[in-house]
Amino acid sequence: MRVLVTVPWGERLGGAEAMLQAILDGAQRSGHEFELVFFEPGSWSQELSAAGFHVEVIEAGRLRQARRSLATVLRLARILRRRRPDLILNWSAKTQLYGSPAAVLAGMRKRVVWWQQAIPSGKGWLDRTATLLPAIAVGCYSTPAAEAQAQLFPSRPTFVVGAGAPVPQASSQPAALELPADVPVVGLVGRLQPWKGQDRLLAAQALLGQRGQAIHAVIVGGDSWDLSPEYAASLPKLVDRLKLAGAVTMTGEVPDAGPYIERMDILVNASDPEPFGIVLLEAMARGVAVVAVDSGGPGEFIDNGRTGVLARSGEPGDLADALEILLSDPDLRARVARAGRESFLRDFTDGALQERFFASLQALPPAP
Repeated sequence: MRVLVTVPWGERLGGAEAMLQAILDGAQRSGHEFELVFFEPGSWSQELSAAGFHVEVIEAGRLRQARRSLATVLRLARILRRRRPDLILNWSAKTQLYGSPAAVLAGMRKRVVWWQQAIPSGKGWLDRTATLLPAIAVGCYSTPAAEAQAQLFPSRPTFVVGAGAPVPQASSQPAALELPADVPVVGLVGRLQPWKGQDRLLAAQALLGQRGQAIHAVIVGGDSWDLSPEYAASLPKLVDRLKLAGAVTMTGEVPDAGPYIERMDILVNASDPEPFGIVLLEAMARGVAVVAVDSGGPGEFIDNGRTGVLARSGEPGDLADALEILLSDPDLRARVARAGRESFLRDFTDGALQERFFASLQALPPAP
């Protein structure tokens, strides 16, 4: 099968890009041929081109730029006619807005699939509009995402492929962090954006301190591509307001979060809801105990109390309650960390992801 993927970002921003990269890493072994059209330039497209993938870049600009959007659709339609892929995989709702009309113009409307990167609420115009456009199926990270997607009009067929992550190699150099040796280190990895919940973790840390559970928090990530500058600027002020100075380390942007995760006793994903949470797999792979919110994807791959702990919500009190389970019992924390790593190695490596994903592609209706 020849698959053409449309990609919104020229850089690797997070989990969505990590999953696509893992799929591309396994493309040659799968027997499928992948090529890509990026809607903005960047280092990622250059890396993939250097790795031997056929890559084209269309600078699409913003969706509200009507003339530029139309020009993007027309140019993409020309690429589709020239390349004649068996499947068009639009790797987000945004690229579906370009990719589906281009496929219609190229006479390929029955070859379109798009990937739902979120858990749609039905209120967002982007997801609603993407769903209105022709597609034979919508891919999702988790059953909650697929169920929410199926509620949008018209109800499109969905399929679920749980994410995976590479088996980590031993770090050649540990992260250069000055951390206390006498209190547990609790970390959160992600872009500094409100939905990631760094502020809620800090509030949970303050609550834990009131309960006599001291921790040192490590916030790994920065304001990637200036997406939420006000929120990023608010976090150091919140640290001061909560009187946590000296008990929080903010690393800013890092090229590889792995060495930082290895310094943690617990990794928290505070997103509520979370479409999947690949960073949780990255922690489980390293034998780090995890806490996530029981909303969205994490509930599908975390066995509560055995391979991780699920918080009732992303609110600070519920995060603090979930963390306290592991903080108050180091033996349980160690067992959870071991069981989490075993679960990762069994079901959630990048190889397991590739098998699931390519099997799902094979199960789609054949291109006319």
